Amino acid sequence: SDLLQSRTHETWVMTFSSARKDDITYVPSYCFETFPFPPDWQQNPALEQAGKLYYEFRADLMVRNNEGLTTTYNRFHDPDELSPDILKLRDLHAEMDRAVLTAYGWTDLAERATCEFRLDYEDDDAPADDDAPRARTKKKPWRYRWPQDFHDEVLARLLDLNQQRATEERLAAPTAQPA
Repeated sequence: SDLLQSRTHETWVMTFSSARKDDITYVPSYCFETFPFPPDWQQNPALEQAGKLYYEFRADLMVRNNEGLTTTYNRFHDPDELSPDILKLRDLHAEMDRAVLTAYGWTDLAERATCEFRLDYEDDDAPADDDAPRARTKKKPWRYRWPQDFHDEVLARLLDLNQQRATEERLAAPTAQPA
């Protein structure tokens, strides 16, 4: 589902995935099976439409530019990238994210969902400004994502929903009768 491309799912994945070096390893038992999907997400036309528009535009963009996912997303997350196609891809991603938040009933979040360029991490080995120019050309690890407080609010709501559903499942499970 295109819901899995949303920042909501990414928030969950970044919290519960395993890591190797700097790479995220998507483990379905941690990232997918525990993810609290919105109610009736498989029959939600707004989610389907937003995901379809995003997916089709991205696929067309990749074909037109003869670029794969990595190159496309490197451009997507580059604060200096201002091409109209990448700006539109960012807008379509934001629309998909708002549709996902709305599917959860979190319209208060959907109304204020915005993104900013943030560093994935600070490079402690970054050269000083007066170091050799070649050393300064190392690309910084920018990501176009939600502000940290917004991310934290989404994660808190997902965790609450996950806990609520776990409790409901426990209460609904048949209890063993003593023999």
